[in-house]
This record gives sequence, structure tokens and C-alpha cells, in this order.
Amino acid sequence: MLKCTLFTLARPSATSKTQKFTRLNLSFSTSSVPHDAVNLELYPCDRIRNFSIIAHIDHGKSTLADRLLEVTGTIQVRGAGANQQVLDKLKVERERGITGQSLLHFLEQAQADETSVKAQTATMFHTLKNKSYLLNLIDTPGHVDFAWEVSRSMAACQGALLLVDASQGVQAQSLSVFHVAKERGLHIIPVLNKIDLPAADPERVIAQMQSMFHIDPAQVISISAKSGHGIDNVLEAIIDRIPPPPASRDAPLKALLFDSTYDRYRGVISLVSVQDGILRKNDKIVSCYSNKKYDVIDVGIMHPEEEATGVLYAGQVGYIACNMKQSSEAHIGDTLHRVGEPVAALAGFSPMKAMVFAGVFPLDNKDFLKLEESIKRLTLTDRSVTIQRESSTALGQGCRLGFLGTLHLDVFRQRLEDEYEANIIVTAPTVPYRIVYKDKTIAVSNPTDFPDPSDYGVRGCHVEEPIVRATIIVPQKYLGEMMELCSEHRAEDIDHHHIDASDTSARVILTCHIPLAEIVSDFFEKLKSRSSGFASFDYEEAGYKQSDLSKMTFLLNHQPVDALAVIVHRSALDRTARTWVAKLKKVIPRQQFEVPIQAAVGRKVLARETLSAYRKDVTAGLYGGHYERKMKHLENQKEGKKKMKKIGKVDLPQEAFFDILGSTQKK
Repeated sequence: MLKCTLFTLARPSATSKTQKFTRLNLSFSTSSVPHDAVNLELYPCDRIRNFSIIAHIDHGKSTLADRLLEVTGTIQVRGAGANQQVLDKLKVERERGITGQSLLHFLEQAQADETSVKAQTATMFHTLKNKSYLLNLIDTPGHVDFAWEVSRSMAACQGALLLVDASQGVQAQSLSVFHVAKERGLHIIPVLNKIDLPAADPERVIAQMQSMFHIDPAQVISISAKSGHGIDNVLEAIIDRIPPPPASRDAPLKALLFDSTYDRYRGVISLVSVQDGILRKNDKIVSCYSNKKYDVIDVGIMHPEEEATGVLYAGQVGYIACNMKQSSEAHIGDTLHRVGEPVAALAGFSPMKAMVFAGVFPLDNKDFLKLEESIKRLTLTDRSVTIQRESSTALGQGCRLGFLGTLHLDVFRQRLEDEYEANIIVTAPTVPYRIVYKDKTIAVSNPTDFPDPSDYGVRGCHVEEPIVRATIIVPQKYLGEMMELCSEHRAEDIDHHHIDASDTSARVILTCHIPLAEIVSDFFEKLKSRSSGFASFDYEEAGYKQSDLSKMTFLLNHQPVDALAVIVHRSALDRTARTWVAKLKKVIPRQQFEVPIQAAVGRKVLARETLSAYRKDVTAGLYGGHYERKMKHLENQKEGKKKMKKIGKVDLPQEAFFDILGSTQKK
């Protein structure tokens, strides 16, 4: 038990400029096993079990992990519900249910700038039938955007708990992650959670699991993670059903690097799975990927926080610190071996591919350097983000970032605002397109780099866009709405079949191929709205397909605004053009001259709105006299407006961009 006193500096209130310190007396237990009692040599491969928990969001993965940590004595039991999401390290992770677990509140605040939305690891010790076992829980994220995280987490496992909510039934993400686990050869243990809820229907859900996963109903373990009912049965199944890691202590050292984090003082902290041999502190190791040599300065396990052990044996999972200075040195999927003892490299992971791109600009151009530094600090702990500097005539200096998906983008934006107090403008998200010429193929993610339609015939090129295979699970009565929604978003190969035969709550699984660009806009919001929140959605990459796409530009007073350019399918050109010019008319401030707002593809204008000018009443002071006297003043005003329109420039404030881009992303 560790006790500490923490003094926090509170922000001064709006009415008082006096700074106040708050004293917090904190106590917590990181492990019930004393440091000197952890002797990893006592745990050969047949006493080791490496597993993960796979589940749809909100099916109780975090709660189950909490109970496993409590029952095994890894954390102290503090009363019903006191330990909640003990392994998630970010506020945003707990709010959105992205990963399976979370840290205590004060640890979240203390380490928020050193963690990322990624899988966490915890080592537990459990005794069954007078034998002590070492259990490594390697958590997986619970959202479709983090499929890359799921894949690399499972590489260190031999089994997985398939967790399904007894009231909600099988959902789309459970189905996709199950297939990933089966492809990797993991042994699946089906677990039915929340059986104590009034709405639970265990028999129906078990029938769904049998139909979709081909699971023997007798193998399903019924539990209530919240109350702790059945947790002992889960631990027993982990030990009895999941095979031990196929490793040997006598073989040369071979370790798989499957994850990494960044510590501001120690550099890169790598999570490794020792496939063969023994990894000790002060060992000299080599990376198969980069051929760089490192000295291991710290080795240990996550229990659930870092606990140094000085050694890791074959089959065990833990962390190492070896003076890696840059996150890029920790290549995910790399094989580490001892200097002078080369080994064959393990099969690595497919490289992370950014699927959604967006420009990030400061609200005030003077803050660009501060924003760039904040982005770099965040990317130290999130290897999935790609960065490239970008310059816009309208928004100034900024960065173009690549993300795994729209949720990944939203999480990163929220972290920038919460942790670094950044005031930013995020442009409309785009996907990576392929421009195929006669002699080459280039990737384009920025609409400003997209070719004009006039170039297609001259340069002999066509455009390809990324396609995904979408899976939607929805109650029978919403099937028509879902099929209509998919058709509106250019879906093809739409198919469906029933997954249960209940008359009252029959559900249907719908599959289709749909352009990724349609998903990153407002598809998910419409899906939830049209299904009253009952539909679940997942997708996987399905390659590229030729498509009729064009770059739409927006002109203010006949001058294009590069930051507002978008890529639109031919079928949606007119609708998108009218919608955007109407929004622009609302947010652009009026000028001293009339401003035409136009949406154009190439030289063809598709929609136009006119922003009327401010007009001074130049005849207000004229009383009496001939009417030609008034007309003279009006003609002079008219000529002045015409001249101003020729040389005038529309000044777009940053707030206008914030309004238009914000409303577009929330449409």
C-alpha cells in the first residue's frame, strides 16, 4: 500500500485572481504481491497463459478485467464498484469505451500526457488446484477504427475471451474481432455477461453465438462481471482451455515487440512477448528490423503498473527500457535478439495505413509553432498518426494528419484541446484516393492536390477510391431503413440474412461494399438515428475501385478558397454544391460590396448565392431639389461599389471557417 500527499494548483476563478492549492491525501494498492515475492523463474511455459478479451463496446469488458484483477489479488478489493476501469489511462478512453480498461482518476491526471489510446497489459498470479499460474491479460481496443491495435495485441496471445452481452446479443464488432482471433489461431472461450439484468435473454443469445460462431452451447460461461458471479469459472477456463505459449528457455533469445509507449525521462518503453530464451537486465540486444543495438536498462512486468523483475523468461510478457530515444525506433512487429546470437525474424505486422486525413490549423496563426509542438508530443505516444506540414492561403500554416478512422481523429482532437488547451480548426476529413496515370499511380489525400476534370482526358488518368466491406446487425423492423441508407451512400452488393428466429426481436445481419468516403462523413450518425440506436456497425478494407469523382472548389468574389475544397462523387455534386453555398452565405460576414459565392467543378459553376453589400444611404441628407441631384449621388455610390468589387478582397475570419467546417462534420 502506497500513501502520498498531492498538492494541486487550482485555476483562479473569473471573480478572483488568487491561486489556491488543494491538498489530496491519496492511497492506492498497485499489487497484493510484494516486489520480492515475484520470482518469474517459478513459472515455466506450462504455467503461463496469455489471453485477451474481445467484445463490442459496452458489453462489460472493462468490468470483467476489474473483477479478474481483484480475484487474482492484483489490486485490492475496495467494495462494490470501487475499482472501475482500472487499466484505461485516459479520460477519453473511459468516456468513449475505446479500450477495455482504465487507471485510477489521479493516475489518469498524472500520466495523461504520456499515454495513448492503445491496448494495455496486466500480469496476474492465480492459484488453482495447488498450482500457481502466471496470467497475462493483453487488452484490445473496442472500436472498429483500432483494428490495427487489435491485430498486434493478439499476436502475443494464445487465447481470447469472447464476451457477449446477454441483453444486447452478438454485435458487429464482436463478429469481426472473432474472425481476426480465429485467423491467428487463438483458442476462443465464449463468455455470456450481464445475465442478472432484467432484459437478459441468455438462451436466445447463446443460440446466436452458436449460429454465428459455431460454438458449443455447453462451452459458454455465464457470468455477471458487475457482481463477480462466475469469475472463478472464467479463471479456471483460462487455465484449462487456453494452451501455454510454445516457447523454450534453452533456445536463443527471440522476443516480439508488439507495442510501445513513450516516457519523457526514459525514452521508449517497449512491450515484448518473449518467444524463446531469457531476457535479462543489462543484456545487449539487436533489432532485426533496424539492426541497431541497445542495452537493456530495465525489465519487468505490468502488475498492473510497471514492476521491475530484472528478467523475463520464455513465454512471458512484460516491458523493457533500452535507451530508445525515438518512438520510430520501436518498430511494431520487430524481433529482438541477443548480440552475437542471430535468429530468424518473426512474421511482423502489416504497416499501419492512415485511412482518414484532415488539416489541423490554429485559430490564431501566431500559435502555429505551439500547436506543432503539441501535436509532436501527442504523436510520441500514438504511433498511428502521420504528420505533414501544410500551408493554406486562407488558414495559414498548419499540419495535415492521417488517422486510422474518424473516431481516432476525434479522440486526437479532443486530447489536443483537453491536454494542451489548443484552439484549432479541423478541415473536413478526406480519404486516400489513387490517381492512376498511364505510367504511374499516385496517392492523394489533400483535395487541393486533386486533378481537375479537364486533366483526365489530356493526361489519360482515372480516379480510384477505397472501398470497405461493411457489416450491420440490426433488428428486423429496421432492415428497410438500413438498406435505404446504404443505397443512399452508394453501397453495392447489399445482402442480408437472419441470425435468430425470434418473433419478437429477430435480428438481421446486413453486408455490403461501400466507399470509405461515405462512412467518414455522417453515415454512423444516420445509422444510429434510423435504427433508434439498435444497429451495430463494423467494416474492413476491401481494396480500391474506379469511381467518378471530382474536386469541388468554392469561390468568393471569383477567388477560390483552397481550405474549402472537397472531393465529391458525380451523383452528389448538385446537392453538395447547394448545401455548402447556403452555409457559406450564413457564416461569411457582409462586405462593403456585393460578394458572389459559387461552387464550381472545373470551370462549371453548379450553385451560387449572393451576399448583399452594406449600403450607406447617401441621399439621407438631401432635402428638396431636383431628383437628378439624388440620382447623381446614387450613381457615384454605384461606381464606387463596382470599383471596390474589382479590387476588393473578401476577408474571411477564422471563426467563419470554424463554423462552416464544424457544421459540415456534424451534418
